[in-house]
Amino acid sequence: MSDATLHDAKRDPDDFAVSVADSIESFIVAVAEVSRGDEPDSAVPFLLLEISQLLLTGGRLGAHEDFLPDERYEPDVGPEPDVDELRERFAALLDPVDVYSEVFDPYVPRSAPVACRISDDLADVVTDLRHGMAHYRDGRVSEALWWWQFSYLSNWGPTASAALRALQSLVAHVRLDQPLDELDGLDTDAVGTEEQLEEEAGRVMAAEIGSGPGLRSV
Repeated sequence: MSDATLHDAKRDPDDFAVSVADSIESFIVAVAEVSRGDEPDSAVPFLLLEISQLLLTGGRLGAHEDFLPDERYEPDVGPEPDVDELRERFAALLDPVDVYSEVFDPYVPRSAPVACRISDDLADVVTDLRHGMAHYRDGRVSEALWWWQFSYLSNWGPTASAALRALQSLVAHVRLDQPLDELDGLDTDAVGTEEQLEEEAGRVMAAEIGSGPGLRSV
């Protein structure tokens, strides 16, 4: 299926697959535009909006009954498009707020926060979405829906959710006039042991949320 027929007029725009594909295609295009850096001051709110809308689509996929592909083995979609340029653009655009602290799984007791990058998150999400889009464009709709649903639950959903929390926090810090000096030094590339990284991330989280229940007083 070519780009010209991605939104074929003969297909019902209210069809679940069509609406999901439209949302995903819109996100991929919008994120690529933001990465160009033409409006750097608007990058964070634009990303906040785009990821929020994408996660609504993800929620629809997660709430839907399991999709099953037509074939037992996934057809080859060819080489994955390179996302390094996208990653690098966002790393430069979001510096120095690219790195943030995140708990990988909130249901694992005493999970230690780890350092993540919004630029890495966006590149990973786009990679998953493009993979499913390759199936969709080739007319394998059930395969595309299966992949988008599976990868939403296993990777791009948690990744996008983590990035959304980071972006929402950035917007809140700006609107509430709360500086981010506490994040200085937190880096996924920092040299040190995993325990040191976890301890550093833990200090950041403690500084952000306070030592007791509830939020710090402003």
